Amino acid sequence: MSLLEVSNLHISLRTQDSVVKAVRGVSFSLEPKDTLAIVGESGSGKSMTVKGIMKLLPKAGRVTDGKIVFDGTDITQFGERQMRKLNGSEISMIFQDPMTSLNPTMTVGKQIMEVLHEHKKMSAQNQKARAVELLSLVGISSPEKRFGQYPHQLSGGMRQRVVIAIALACDPKILVADEPTTALDVTIQAQILELMKSLQDKISTSIILITHNLGVVANIANKVAVMYGGEIVESGTVDDIFYEAQHPYTLGLIASIPKIHEESVTLKTIPGTPPDLIDPPAGCPFAPRCDKAMKICHLRQPENKQISGTHRSACWLQHSMAKQAAEKEEHHE
Repeated sequence: MSLLEVSNLHISLRTQDSVVKAVRGVSFSLEPKDTLAIVGESGSGKSMTVKGIMKLLPKAGRVTDGKIVFDGTDITQFGERQMRKLNGSEISMIFQDPMTSLNPTMTVGKQIMEVLHEHKKMSAQNQKARAVELLSLVGISSPEKRFGQYPHQLSGGMRQRVVIAIALACDPKILVADEPTTALDVTIQAQILELMKSLQDKISTSIILITHNLGVVANIANKVAVMYGGEIVESGTVDDIFYEAQHPYTLGLIASIPKIHEESVTLKTIPGTPPDLIDPPAGCPFAPRCDKAMKICHLRQPENKQISGTHRSACWLQHSMAKQAAEKEEHHE
């Protein structure tokens, strides 16, 4: 049985005079000790998907359809109180910017203790001991000293380690990392990703990593879901996505990763802009930007087709008639 099963998730955001269909029919599963990377451009629906699962949507957002089953329990209709109990203890989130995630008026030790006080029945003495232990676990030197310091007294990398310590305080079954390295320089990014990988081995948690950067995925994830226009357009193992990618959008993302062994590099980009999700396209959301698009791509949504036992792609190019259709269109041109 999967640890997390998300089926046909739809999320809408109401603006002053319209409705944004931010997430449209997303389905995926997460097994124990899996690391699933959800990748895609800004606005593709990655963060909104996990916030919908954790019921952390903005006031204007709501789940309009779909089913969420966590550890055998359907949490789709859970209320605020039930979700507060679940979030932080069973499912924890590492947010993008550690400076806005941490309270500047409280010592980092007190902030870890606060989570333990909320979810665990522990004495103040045991809370403090656990907080120091967690600071040590995430690789912070002199944890007893750091316990009494404030966020502004720590470097960006250390603050992110504190945020990870807070997220791990109650040994969650799922750790959600929303762009955890965006605010950090490249060297520290690598350290944080390596830390998450080593912690997963120690505490056997599953990870959902949200990122726009496919380059950080290969070393940490075992499964990848590529999102575009509020949908998962391709999913599979890391090898499926990096070596057997089928969807033109995934191929575009892979082509845009800088190649360090090439001397003079012109970075490849994907021309055009993401779709307007107030009025989503009738066909494939990527069709207007796709150099392989056929007439049907603009008219009808492609089926999310099984490529192999682990690999799926939502693209008309996978259809048995695609080659003949493309040749026919070229002939008419």
